Amino acid sequence: MTDRYLQEDLDFIADSELPFSELYHSSILVTGATGLVGSQTVMALLNMNRRRNADIHVIAMVRDGKKAERIFGNPQGLTFLVQDVTEPICWTGGVDYIIHGASPTASKFFVTHPVETIRMAVSGTNRVLEFAKEKAVKGMVYLSSMEMYGVTDPKLSSVSEQDLGYIDVLNVRSSYSEGKRICECLCASYAKEYQVPVKIARLAQTFGAGIPYEENRVFAQFAKSVINKTDIVLHTKGESVGNYCYTRDVIQALLLLLIRGEAGEAYTVANPESSITIRGMAEMVARELAGNRIRVVLDIPEDALTYGYAPDVKMRLNSDKLQRLGWKPEVGLLETYQRMIGSMLETRKE
Repeated sequence: MTDRYLQEDLDFIADSELPFSELYHSSILVTGATGLVGSQTVMALLNMNRRRNADIHVIAMVRDGKKAERIFGNPQGLTFLVQDVTEPICWTGGVDYIIHGASPTASKFFVTHPVETIRMAVSGTNRVLEFAKEKAVKGMVYLSSMEMYGVTDPKLSSVSEQDLGYIDVLNVRSSYSEGKRICECLCASYAKEYQVPVKIARLAQTFGAGIPYEENRVFAQFAKSVINKTDIVLHTKGESVGNYCYTRDVIQALLLLLIRGEAGEAYTVANPESSITIRGMAEMVARELAGNRIRVVLDIPEDALTYGYAPDVKMRLNSDKLQRLGWKPEVGLLETYQRMIGSMLETRKE
């Protein structure tokens, strides 16, 4: 369901001064198209068709066709490709661009299904890269994660693309971050050996308008605490520094990388102004959005490891490399929450 806040974002992207007109009259495959980033990418491209007569054919790869129909309806210019990304891609038509976003995202899944987490990452990405090679695409973007940085040097004032840190490979929670690392290496290898024009987007945590009320990740729990006037409960000390970026800014970054990024290169997609500890963010939400009518409460379980929380990190991401392509993050953390809460209130089911 598209609410007022999300529609404003989609229109903003369609009217952007970035060179998205280069994507007009093309076919674009989006994997993981019912996920947050995938679905808003599909919506943004279809909105370009409505607003700009862009003539873009979007092929949305999904595992659940009925869920996809609930999200998108059946608009002109959209074709559903219902299959698992780890299987051979069953598309005989042409494809000009690919955005590969199919991936598990729930921390608890990484801990309870680490084998599947790695297998889905490597097998799925290899399938998509082979398909990109076969179709001789003009551009591809692989959605990686800031988690691939691991625990970086705390002495660094900011972390750039080359500043990789430590990952404990024997911790099953690392199935996600290590999976992202090997997939990045696979992308770079396809770019070098087969000239596949694939670029890597290392995403900070992404949220904003369009997040459903039912979402249960930490940022959504904070928003729902404001809506329901309940205390924010943290299950860790909240000392880890989080890096964030608004959904609209992320979608613009991905579309720009399709046409301007360098093949085999990685780009961090983050708003440096939005780096803050988890506890700091919780306190900001309680103070600025709830007027101090709710509190931040610590409730740390003895078996915290089973929740799949990532290890504490103190890194602040640097997105200068991406910004040199002409991208600029425009929505700060407070406005991100304001727009997400407004969107939740408009779309939640009573």
